[in-house]
Amino acid sequence: MPVFVALLRAINVGGTGKLAMSELCELCEAAGFLGVRTYIQSGNVVFTSPLSADKVKTKLEKALAAKLGKPYGVLVRGGAEIATVLQRNPFKRVEPARVLVLFLDEPPDHDALAGLVIPGREEVKIDGREIFIHFPDGMGKSKLKIPFSKTGTGRNLNTIAKLVELVRSA
Repeated sequence: MPVFVALLRAINVGGTGKLAMSELCELCEAAGFLGVRTYIQSGNVVFTSPLSADKVKTKLEKALAAKLGKPYGVLVRGGAEIATVLQRNPFKRVEPARVLVLFLDEPPDHDALAGLVIPGREEVKIDGREIFIHFPDGMGKSKLKIPFSKTGTGRNLNTIAKLVELVRSA
């Protein structure tokens, strides 16, 4: 049965969308997902399902809206697909905690970053449905404004590596 990683947008970030990971597990199990496991308090969940990725996304978004009273976005990747994110990282020689991957539902246009103003030493690369961002001076100090941040969700490479471990043990 296929393994999926669901990345929830705006859950337990900045005081919005409070949802305990135990409740997220219960919600996923009630939706029919199997072998549900979460990682840290920011809305990362791994599970198996016979459904397609699109149907998993729809089902989980509906369940979250019913539970939390408003819509929350979910970005879904298959288990093998999430592993390729680590392989495709264009910043292999930098500290993983300083690379953020912004996950999107659809690949952006090739010129999507045209006109992007980079205020510091950040580097940005698009690869498929992901945008890789290197923050050499740390994410907290950066003034970089990335397009798509309102529709995508970001995770650093350390988190992605842990999710890949969970996928492999599923």
